[in-house]
Amino acid sequence: MERYDLLYRLYDEFDTKTLREYQDFVDVFPPVDSRVALDHWQEANDELEARKDEIRSAFAMGATYAEVAARATREQAFTALDLHSKYDRAANALVLDVDETLRSAGRTDNEIPRDTLHMLTEFHESGVPIVICTGQTLENVKGFTIQGLGNELVHSGDVSIVYEAGTGVFTPGHGSETKRLLYENLDADIQSVFAEIRSRVLPDAADDLRRSVHLQGNEFNVTLKPNFETGGKQAAAVIDESLVYLLDLVGEAVINSFSSASNEFEEPDRGPSWARAYYADADNEIREVLESEHAAPELSVDAVPDAVSARFDRIDVAYYHADAAEVGSLELNKAAGVESALDVLGVDDPFVVVMGDSKSDLRVMQWAADNDAGLAAAPEHSSRDVLAHVMDTDELVFDRGRSAEMLQTIFVLNLLAKLR
Repeated sequence: MERYDLLYRLYDEFDTKTLREYQDFVDVFPPVDSRVALDHWQEANDELEARKDEIRSAFAMGATYAEVAARATREQAFTALDLHSKYDRAANALVLDVDETLRSAGRTDNEIPRDTLHMLTEFHESGVPIVICTGQTLENVKGFTIQGLGNELVHSGDVSIVYEAGTGVFTPGHGSETKRLLYENLDADIQSVFAEIRSRVLPDAADDLRRSVHLQGNEFNVTLKPNFETGGKQAAAVIDESLVYLLDLVGEAVINSFSSASNEFEEPDRGPSWARAYYADADNEIREVLESEHAAPELSVDAVPDAVSARFDRIDVAYYHADAAEVGSLELNKAAGVESALDVLGVDDPFVVVMGDSKSDLRVMQWAADNDAGLAAAPEHSSRDVLAHVMDTDELVFDRGRSAEMLQTIFVLNLLAKLR
Protein backbone atom coordinates (compact mmCIF):
# COMPACT_ATOMS: atom_id res chain seq x y z
CA MET A 1 0.00 0.00 0.00
CA GLU A 2 1.30 3.50 -0.86
CA ARG A 3 2.55 5.57 2.04
CA TYR A 4 -0.05 8.24 1.24
CA ASP A 5 -2.80 5.65 1.66
CA LEU A 6 -1.30 4.47 4.93
CA LEU A 7 -1.24 8.02 6.28
CA TYR A 8 -4.88 8.51 5.30
CA ARG A 9 -5.72 5.30 7.16
CA LEU A 10 -3.67 6.39 10.19
CA TYR A 11 -5.46 9.73 10.58
CA ASP A 12 -8.90 8.39 9.63
CA GLU A 13 -9.01 5.33 11.88
CA PHE A 14 -7.24 6.56 15.03
CA ASP A 15 -7.84 9.44 17.44
CA THR A 16 -4.54 11.13 16.65
CA LYS A 17 -5.61 14.45 18.20
CA THR A 18 -5.94 12.92 21.66
CA LEU A 19 -2.74 10.95 21.10
CA ARG A 20 -0.83 14.20 20.41
CA GLU A 21 -2.32 15.80 23.51
CA TYR A 22 -0.98 12.97 25.64
CA GLN A 23 2.39 13.17 23.90
CA ASP A 24 2.59 16.94 24.40
CA PHE A 25 1.72 16.60 28.08
CA VAL A 26 4.31 13.87 28.67
CA ASP A 27 7.00 15.75 26.74
CA VAL A 28 6.74 19.17 28.37
CA PHE A 29 5.62 18.16 31.87
CA PRO A 30 7.54 20.52 34.16
CA PRO A 31 9.97 19.12 36.74
CA VAL A 32 8.06 19.10 40.02
CA ASP A 33 8.58 17.49 43.39
CA SER A 34 5.03 16.30 43.89
CA ARG A 35 3.92 12.69 44.24
CA VAL A 36 0.41 13.53 43.00
CA ALA A 37 1.76 15.31 39.91
CA LEU A 38 4.17 12.47 39.16
CA ASP A 39 1.38 9.93 39.47
CA HIS A 40 -0.67 12.01 37.04
CA TRP A 41 2.26 12.05 34.60
CA GLN A 42 2.65 8.27 34.87
CA GLU A 43 -1.04 7.73 34.17
CA ALA A 44 -0.80 9.94 31.09
CA ASN A 45 2.32 8.11 29.91
CA ASP A 46 0.63 4.73 30.35
CA GLU A 47 -2.36 5.90 28.31
CA LEU A 48 -0.02 7.30 25.65
CA GLU A 49 1.77 3.97 25.30
CA ALA A 50 -1.52 2.06 25.18
CA ARG A 51 -2.75 4.23 22.32
CA LYS A 52 0.57 3.87 20.51
CA ASP A 53 0.37 0.08 20.94
CA GLU A 54 -2.93 0.07 19.01
CA ILE A 55 -1.17 1.73 16.07
CA ARG A 56 1.94 -0.42 16.39
CA SER A 57 -0.13 -3.57 16.04
CA ALA A 58 -2.20 -2.22 13.13
CA PHE A 59 0.65 -1.37 10.72
CA ALA A 60 3.80 -2.88 9.39
CA MET A 61 6.50 -0.50 10.69
CA GLY A 62 3.84 0.39 13.25
CA ALA A 63 6.31 1.91 15.72
CA THR A 64 7.21 4.57 13.18
CA TYR A 65 3.60 5.33 12.33
CA ALA A 66 2.77 5.59 16.05
CA GLU A 67 5.48 8.24 16.44
CA VAL A 68 4.24 10.10 13.36
CA ALA A 69 0.72 10.25 14.76
CA ALA A 70 1.96 11.38 18.17
CA ARG A 71 4.14 14.16 16.74
CA ALA A 72 2.24 15.65 13.83
CA THR A 73 -1.16 16.78 12.67
CA ARG A 74 -2.55 15.36 9.46
CA GLU A 75 -1.37 18.47 7.58
CA GLN A 76 2.13 18.25 9.04
CA ALA A 77 2.40 14.55 8.23
CA PHE A 78 1.40 15.01 4.60
CA THR A 79 3.72 18.00 4.26
CA ALA A 80 6.54 15.82 5.55
CA LEU A 81 5.63 13.05 3.14
CA ASP A 82 5.55 15.50 0.23
CA LEU A 83 9.04 16.68 1.22
CA HIS A 84 10.32 13.12 1.34
CA SER A 85 8.76 12.33 -2.02
CA LYS A 86 10.49 15.38 -3.49
CA TYR A 87 13.95 15.02 -1.93
CA ASP A 88 14.09 11.34 -0.85
CA ARG A 89 16.34 12.36 2.03
CA ALA A 90 16.19 12.91 5.75
CA ALA A 91 17.54 16.10 7.27
CA ASN A 92 21.01 15.43 8.68
CA ALA A 93 21.51 18.82 10.38
CA LEU A 94 19.44 21.75 11.62
CA VAL A 95 20.60 25.33 10.94
CA LEU A 96 18.59 27.65 13.17
CA ASP A 97 18.39 31.39 13.63
CA VAL A 98 17.29 32.43 17.11
CA ASP A 99 15.66 35.86 17.36
CA GLU A 100 12.22 36.02 15.74
CA THR A 101 12.67 32.43 14.55
CA LEU A 102 13.10 30.05 17.48
CA ARG A 103 11.89 32.72 19.85
CA SER A 104 9.69 35.74 19.29
CA ALA A 105 9.36 38.83 21.44
CA GLY A 106 5.79 39.18 20.24
CA ARG A 107 4.53 35.81 21.46
CA THR A 108 6.87 34.18 23.96
CA ASP A 109 8.40 36.91 26.16
CA ASN A 110 11.60 36.51 24.16
CA GLU A 111 12.21 33.03 25.54
CA ILE A 112 12.57 29.92 23.42
CA PRO A 113 9.30 28.02 24.03
CA ARG A 114 9.51 24.77 25.95
CA ASP A 115 8.00 22.76 23.11
CA THR A 116 10.69 24.09 20.76
CA LEU A 117 13.43 23.21 23.22
CA HIS A 118 11.96 19.73 23.59
CA MET A 119 11.97 19.18 19.82
CA LEU A 120 15.62 20.22 19.64
CA THR A 121 16.38 17.64 22.32
CA GLU A 122 14.50 15.03 20.28
CA PHE A 123 16.59 15.81 17.20
CA HIS A 124 19.77 15.63 19.25
CA GLU A 125 18.82 12.25 20.68
CA SER A 126 18.11 10.98 17.16
CA GLY A 127 21.64 11.94 16.09
CA VAL A 128 20.91 15.12 14.12
CA PRO A 129 23.52 17.86 14.74
CA ILE A 130 22.28 21.34 15.57
CA VAL A 131 23.86 24.55 14.27
CA ILE A 132 22.67 27.69 16.03
CA CYS A 133 23.26 30.49 13.53
CA THR A 134 22.87 34.02 14.85
CA GLY A 135 24.07 37.58 14.64
CA GLN A 136 24.51 37.69 18.41
CA THR A 137 27.76 37.54 20.32
CA LEU A 138 29.15 34.15 21.31
CA GLU A 139 28.79 34.70 25.04
CA ASN A 140 25.17 35.77 24.73
CA VAL A 141 24.04 32.91 22.53
CA LYS A 142 26.10 30.34 24.42
CA GLY A 143 24.49 31.47 27.66
CA PHE A 144 20.88 31.09 26.66
CA THR A 145 21.59 27.92 24.67
CA ILE A 146 23.05 26.25 27.75
CA GLN A 147 20.20 27.59 29.85
CA GLY A 148 17.58 26.20 27.45
CA LEU A 149 19.14 22.94 26.25
CA GLY A 150 21.44 22.11 29.12
CA ASN A 151 25.20 22.07 29.46
CA GLU A 152 25.52 18.38 28.58
CA LEU A 153 23.75 18.71 25.24
CA VAL A 154 25.58 21.89 24.21
CA HIS A 155 28.94 20.27 25.01
CA SER A 156 28.03 16.92 23.44
CA GLY A 157 30.08 17.53 20.29
CA ASP A 158 26.94 17.67 18.12
CA VAL A 159 26.10 21.35 18.62
CA SER A 160 27.82 24.25 16.89
CA ILE A 161 27.27 27.99 17.24
CA VAL A 162 27.84 30.30 14.28
CA TYR A 163 27.98 33.72 15.90
CA GLU A 164 28.13 37.33 14.76
CA ALA A 165 26.54 36.28 11.46
CA GLY A 166 29.49 34.09 10.50
CA THR A 167 32.60 35.77 11.88
CA GLY A 168 33.29 32.83 14.18
CA VAL A 169 32.26 29.23 14.84
CA PHE A 170 32.18 27.61 18.28
CA THR A 171 31.80 23.81 18.48
CA PRO A 172 32.49 22.49 21.99
CA GLY A 173 34.19 19.14 22.27
CA HIS A 174 36.34 19.33 19.15
CA GLY A 175 39.77 20.11 20.55
CA SER A 176 41.74 22.59 18.45
CA GLU A 177 38.70 22.96 16.15
CA THR A 178 36.42 24.06 18.99
CA LYS A 179 36.70 27.73 18.04
CA ARG A 180 37.36 28.95 14.52
CA LEU A 181 37.97 32.71 14.18
CA LEU A 182 37.06 33.12 10.53
CA TYR A 183 37.74 36.87 10.50
CA GLU A 184 41.44 36.23 11.01
CA ASN A 185 41.59 34.96 7.42
CA LEU A 186 40.65 38.36 5.96
CA ASP A 187 43.42 40.35 4.32
CA ALA A 188 45.01 43.38 6.00
CA ASP A 189 43.18 45.97 3.90
CA ILE A 190 39.75 44.76 4.96
CA GLN A 191 40.81 44.28 8.56
CA SER A 192 42.05 47.89 8.60
CA VAL A 193 38.60 49.09 7.49
CA PHE A 194 36.95 47.35 10.43
CA ALA A 195 39.61 48.51 12.86
CA GLU A 196 38.99 52.14 11.89
CA ILE A 197 35.21 51.84 12.03
CA ARG A 198 35.35 50.18 15.44
CA SER A 199 37.69 52.82 16.87
CA ARG A 200 35.62 55.74 15.58
CA VAL A 201 32.03 54.56 15.67
CA LEU A 202 31.14 55.92 19.12
CA PRO A 203 33.73 58.70 19.61
CA ASP A 204 32.89 60.32 16.27
CA ALA A 205 29.10 60.02 16.59
CA ALA A 206 26.98 63.11 17.22
CA ASP A 207 26.15 63.57 20.89
CA ASP A 208 22.45 62.73 20.54
CA LEU A 209 23.18 59.58 18.57
CA ARG A 210 25.94 58.44 20.95
CA ARG A 211 23.52 58.71 23.87
CA SER A 212 20.81 56.80 22.01
CA VAL A 213 22.74 53.70 20.91
CA HIS A 214 25.29 51.26 22.23
CA LEU A 215 27.91 49.11 20.57
CA GLN A 216 27.16 45.40 20.73
CA GLY A 217 30.07 43.51 22.28
CA ASN A 218 31.18 41.72 19.12
CA GLU A 219 34.56 40.20 18.38
CA PHE A 220 34.60 41.59 14.84
CA ASN A 221 31.35 43.00 13.42
CA VAL A 222 30.38 46.58 14.29
CA THR A 223 26.76 46.63 15.43
CA LEU A 224 24.84 49.61 16.78
CA LYS A 225 21.82 48.74 18.93
CA PRO A 226 19.18 51.16 20.24
CA ASN A 227 18.93 52.23 23.86
CA PHE A 228 15.16 51.90 23.46
CA GLU A 229 12.76 49.00 23.26
CA THR A 230 13.45 47.02 20.12
CA GLY A 231 10.68 47.46 17.58
CA GLY A 232 9.41 50.75 18.98
CA LYS A 233 9.24 54.13 17.27
CA GLN A 234 12.25 55.53 19.13
CA ALA A 235 14.32 52.48 18.24
CA ALA A 236 13.27 52.77 14.60
CA ALA A 237 14.25 56.43 14.43
CA VAL A 238 17.67 55.97 16.01
CA ILE A 239 18.54 52.90 13.93
CA ASP A 240 17.64 54.75 10.73
CA GLU A 241 19.97 57.56 11.80
CA SER A 242 22.64 55.00 12.74
CA LEU A 243 22.47 53.42 9.30
CA VAL A 244 23.25 56.72 7.59
CA TYR A 245 26.10 57.36 10.01
CA LEU A 246 27.59 53.91 9.48
CA LEU A 247 27.41 54.24 5.70
CA ASP A 248 29.37 57.47 5.84
CA LEU A 249 31.90 55.93 8.21
CA VAL A 250 32.34 52.93 5.91
CA GLY A 251 32.98 55.27 2.99
CA GLU A 252 35.68 57.16 4.90
CA ALA A 253 37.33 54.00 6.24
CA VAL A 254 37.45 52.38 2.81
CA ILE A 255 39.15 55.43 1.30
CA ASN A 256 41.63 55.49 4.17
CA SER A 257 42.40 51.80 3.61
CA PHE A 258 44.14 52.66 0.35
CA SER A 259 47.77 53.69 0.60
CA SER A 260 48.01 57.44 1.12
CA ALA A 261 51.22 57.44 -0.92
CA SER A 262 49.36 56.36 -4.04
CA ASN A 263 47.20 59.53 -4.25
CA GLU A 264 44.73 57.36 -6.11
CA PHE A 265 41.68 59.52 -5.46
CA GLU A 266 41.49 63.19 -6.25
CA GLU A 267 38.41 63.58 -4.05
CA PRO A 268 38.93 61.37 -0.99
CA ASP A 269 36.17 63.28 0.83
CA ARG A 270 33.65 61.70 -1.55
CA GLY A 271 33.88 58.41 0.37
CA PRO A 272 30.54 58.88 2.20
CA SER A 273 28.75 59.83 -1.02
CA TRP A 274 30.21 56.82 -2.80
CA ALA A 275 29.10 54.54 0.07
CA ARG A 276 25.55 55.89 0.01
CA ALA A 277 25.34 55.45 -3.76
CA TYR A 278 26.77 51.93 -3.71
CA TYR A 279 24.69 50.50 -0.86
CA ALA A 280 21.47 52.23 -1.96
CA ASP A 281 21.88 50.60 -5.35
CA ALA A 282 22.56 47.22 -3.74
CA ASP A 283 19.67 47.22 -1.24
CA ASN A 284 16.27 48.82 -1.74
CA GLU A 285 15.60 48.84 2.00
CA ILE A 286 18.75 50.91 2.58
CA ARG A 287 17.72 53.24 -0.23
CA GLU A 288 14.33 53.75 1.41
CA VAL A 289 15.96 54.63 4.74
CA LEU A 290 18.35 57.09 3.10
CA GLU A 291 15.44 58.78 1.36
CA SER A 292 13.39 58.98 4.55
CA GLU A 293 16.40 60.48 6.37
CA HIS A 294 16.89 63.06 3.61
CA ALA A 295 20.27 61.49 2.89
CA ALA A 296 19.62 60.06 -0.56
CA PRO A 297 22.72 59.54 -2.74
CA GLU A 298 23.87 62.60 -4.63
CA LEU A 299 25.71 60.43 -7.13
CA SER A 300 24.93 57.52 -9.40
CA VAL A 301 26.53 54.22 -8.51
CA ASP A 302 28.41 54.51 -11.82
CA ALA A 303 30.37 57.40 -10.30
CA VAL A 304 31.96 55.13 -7.68
CA PRO A 305 35.57 54.34 -8.69
CA ASP A 306 36.11 50.68 -9.57
CA ALA A 307 38.72 50.17 -6.85
CA VAL A 308 36.38 51.59 -4.20
CA SER A 309 33.42 49.58 -5.50
CA ALA A 310 35.53 46.41 -5.37
CA ARG A 311 36.23 47.06 -1.70
CA PHE A 312 32.58 47.82 -0.96
CA ASP A 313 31.82 44.47 -2.62
CA ARG A 314 33.50 42.80 0.33
CA ILE A 315 31.82 44.79 3.11
CA ASP A 316 28.25 44.22 4.19
CA VAL A 317 26.09 46.98 5.64
CA ALA A 318 23.01 45.42 7.19
CA TYR A 319 19.85 47.14 8.36
CA TYR A 320 17.35 45.58 10.76
CA HIS A 321 14.35 47.83 11.24
CA ALA A 322 14.10 49.19 14.80
CA ASP A 323 16.71 46.66 15.92
CA ALA A 324 20.25 47.20 14.60
CA ALA A 325 22.54 48.71 11.99
CA GLU A 326 25.63 46.64 11.33
CA VAL A 327 28.84 46.49 9.33
CA GLY A 328 30.17 43.02 8.57
CA SER A 329 32.20 41.15 6.00
CA LEU A 330 30.46 39.60 3.02
CA GLU A 331 33.15 36.94 3.05
CA LEU A 332 32.12 36.03 6.60
CA ASN A 333 28.38 35.66 6.22
CA LYS A 334 26.21 33.03 7.89
CA ALA A 335 26.56 30.69 4.91
CA ALA A 336 30.35 30.62 5.25
CA GLY A 337 29.98 30.05 8.99
CA VAL A 338 27.53 27.20 8.44
CA GLU A 339 29.88 25.49 5.98
CA SER A 340 32.67 25.73 8.54
CA ALA A 341 30.41 24.41 11.33
CA LEU A 342 29.30 21.43 9.23
CA ASP A 343 32.93 20.70 8.47
CA VAL A 344 33.79 20.59 12.17
CA LEU A 345 30.71 18.47 12.90
CA GLY A 346 31.67 16.00 10.17
CA VAL A 347 28.52 16.45 8.07
CA ASP A 348 30.10 15.57 4.73
CA ASP A 349 26.98 15.37 2.56
CA PRO A 350 24.66 17.94 4.12
CA PHE A 351 20.92 18.06 3.71
CA VAL A 352 20.06 20.73 6.23
CA VAL A 353 16.91 22.51 7.32
CA VAL A 354 17.54 26.25 7.46
CA MET A 355 15.11 28.23 9.62
CA GLY A 356 15.44 32.01 9.70
CA ASP A 357 13.74 35.33 9.06
CA SER A 358 16.31 37.88 7.82
CA LYS A 359 18.50 38.64 4.83
CA SER A 360 21.50 37.08 6.55
CA ASP A 361 19.52 33.83 6.88
CA LEU A 362 18.50 34.09 3.23
CA ARG A 363 22.14 33.67 2.20
CA VAL A 364 22.21 30.32 4.00
CA MET A 365 18.94 29.31 2.37
CA GLN A 366 20.29 30.20 -1.06
CA TRP A 367 23.50 28.30 -0.37
CA ALA A 368 21.46 25.22 0.53
CA ALA A 369 19.29 25.58 -2.58
CA ASP A 370 22.21 26.22 -4.94
CA ASN A 371 24.10 23.18 -3.64
CA ASP A 372 21.12 20.81 -3.29
CA ALA A 373 22.07 20.80 0.37
CA GLY A 374 18.73 21.28 2.08
CA LEU A 375 15.50 23.19 2.39
CA ALA A 376 14.29 26.42 4.01
CA ALA A 377 11.56 27.41 6.46
CA ALA A 378 10.61 30.81 7.85
CA PRO A 379 8.14 32.49 10.21
CA GLU A 380 5.33 34.42 8.57
CA HIS A 381 6.72 37.82 9.65
CA SER A 382 10.06 37.32 7.85
CA SER A 383 11.56 39.81 5.42
CA ARG A 384 9.97 39.93 1.97
CA ASP A 385 12.98 38.35 0.26
CA VAL A 386 13.07 35.45 2.72
CA LEU A 387 9.36 34.75 2.31
CA ALA A 388 9.68 34.95 -1.46
CA HIS A 389 12.46 32.35 -1.41
CA VAL A 390 10.58 30.03 0.94
CA MET A 391 7.34 30.29 -1.03
CA ASP A 392 9.21 29.63 -4.28
CA THR A 393 10.72 26.43 -2.87
CA ASP A 394 8.67 24.38 -0.41
CA GLU A 395 6.27 26.93 1.15
CA LEU A 396 7.41 26.05 4.68
CA VAL A 397 6.04 29.09 6.49
CA PHE A 398 5.01 28.92 10.14
CA ASP A 399 3.21 31.30 12.50
CA ARG A 400 5.04 33.66 14.83
CA GLY A 401 6.22 31.82 17.93
CA ARG A 402 5.37 28.41 16.44
CA SER A 403 8.81 27.14 15.53
CA ALA A 404 8.08 23.84 17.29
CA GLU A 405 5.42 23.01 14.70
CA MET A 406 7.92 23.30 11.85
CA LEU A 407 10.44 21.24 13.78
CA GLN A 408 7.75 18.58 14.28
CA THR A 409 7.19 18.47 10.52
CA ILE A 410 10.89 17.95 9.87
CA PHE A 411 11.08 15.34 12.62
CA VAL A 412 8.30 13.42 10.87
CA LEU A 413 10.16 13.77 7.56
CA ASN A 414 13.04 11.95 9.21
CA LEU A 415 10.70 9.30 10.60
CA LEU A 416 9.17 8.69 7.17
CA ALA A 417 12.64 8.40 5.63
CA LYS A 418 12.99 5.18 7.63
CA LEU A 419 10.08 3.59 5.73
CA ARG A 420 11.42 1.76 2.71
